[in-house]
Amino acid sequence: MEYNQPSEIVKDLNFGNDAKNRVVAGVEKLAKAVKSTLGASGKCVIYEDARGNPVITKDGVTVAESVVLYDPVENMGATLIKEAARNTVREAGDGTTTATVLAESLLKQVSSDNKTTIREIKDGIKSGLHKVNDYLDGVAVAIEGDMLKSVSAISCNNDAELGSIISDAYNQVGKDGIVLMEESETEETYVDVVDGVQLKECGITSPHFITNTDKQKCELENPLVLICMSEIPNIRKIQGILEHVIKNNRSLLIVAKVSQQVKSALLMNKVKGNIKINIIDLPGFGPTKNDTCKDLAVLTGAEVVNEELGDDLDGISLDILGEAEYSATDDRNTVITTIDELQENVSERIDQVTKLVSDEKNGFLKKKLEERLSMLSGSVGIIRVGANSKVELKEKKDRVEDAIYATKAALKEGIVSGGGVALLNASTKIEPTNVGEELLLQAIKAPFVTILSNAGFETLRLPNGEGIGVNVVTGEEANMIKEGVIDPVLVTKSALKNAVSVVTTIMSADCVISNMRTDESSK
Repeated sequence: MEYNQPSEIVKDLNFGNDAKNRVVAGVEKLAKAVKSTLGASGKCVIYEDARGNPVITKDGVTVAESVVLYDPVENMGATLIKEAARNTVREAGDGTTTATVLAESLLKQVSSDNKTTIREIKDGIKSGLHKVNDYLDGVAVAIEGDMLKSVSAISCNNDAELGSIISDAYNQVGKDGIVLMEESETEETYVDVVDGVQLKECGITSPHFITNTDKQKCELENPLVLICMSEIPNIRKIQGILEHVIKNNRSLLIVAKVSQQVKSALLMNKVKGNIKINIIDLPGFGPTKNDTCKDLAVLTGAEVVNEELGDDLDGISLDILGEAEYSATDDRNTVITTIDELQENVSERIDQVTKLVSDEKNGFLKKKLEERLSMLSGSVGIIRVGANSKVELKEKKDRVEDAIYATKAALKEGIVSGGGVALLNASTKIEPTNVGEELLLQAIKAPFVTILSNAGFETLRLPNGEGIGVNVVTGEEANMIKEGVIDPVLVTKSALKNAVSVVTTIMSADCVISNMRTDESSK
């Protein structure tokens, strides 16, 4: 199958129920493949990659991404569900399969109603969403004791060993600490804790800086660090620094505002392979920017350059450059792991900021000082993932990465009963006031029902006690939180929100336009 030539593209138009039915069919096909992985008794999926190699996974988003349907209209439906899954994992790190199951269930509920107008249903679903979120916030509990280990294990597809490793990483770095994932040089998976800092809202400034396409990150090993408070207007200003970096085969992290001319020149050289480089914005906001940059300078051993204060980049020595062990920049933040030799200077800086915190009376300024203190005293937990084969390593890395984000989400907003029980409870506790709310409340039972179905309990009655679910091993009712079956509330809310978003979009469509394909087998 191939597309016609761009100049000859012909469109196929589908209208009304025919269009919607084909979109729904695509959603159902994708959901059937994905939802088989849900829950402790979820099954693995074997799919063929682009090279024809078999890949085994239990990760919902990986399964979804592998699916491309032959029918273009059905494929649009599947693609819309993929977007819901992507948004969920982007926001919460987990819940992709739950989002898919909820979207399919809600779409079925909506399609079964032929009496109520689309506008009324959409408004009802949105009001129902607010009620469900309020319920989830009301029953959420803070992480305590072994709950952290349970969250991590569940997010790793019920792998207790990996869950223990991830929870250990967070226990070492603290609630506000940073946890990353890297490949291990051995077959073992373990935690390595190093000193480091996270620069929030200092993300990728151009997609061309990305070095790791799988993670969509720019990663630099042992980079030199240039911190400049004033804008770098032209490439000549830093020519000497660039020559030094290239000559010594080093990488360079520039923390500064640069002109478009400078960015374009550096990007061109990076793409050609002449230099390993990344540019990020200055950390901090308003009056705190200068102090935050000085903190970063202490952490990296750099000197802050500011031409407004008399510094001149043209004549500046290489001594102003700092150094880091590693840096990683994604779409939002930059993480820098620092070098041990600089810890003495960092300790002195921590003492200075600690005194400022104790003396500060203004609540806002005190909070900003505490953020600086957290940055200076922070550490980074690196989970080094090992495996016996490349296939196993990829699958394991996918699970660990999801679990890291899900665990962080649980620490941030708390947890609710897992196994679909929180949403099941919401469906029975909330009184619907319109058709849209009723349809939504019926749809959110789907994750619980799917988990039981995957465990072989097709006809088991639904429990109705608060937080009461079913032990899929014994078939007996149990308190989910006490059993360690828990979900981060952020994951559950994000999955539901994205499912609702996709379904209400599909509901509003009355025409689907797709590119005509030609089938080579018919020639």
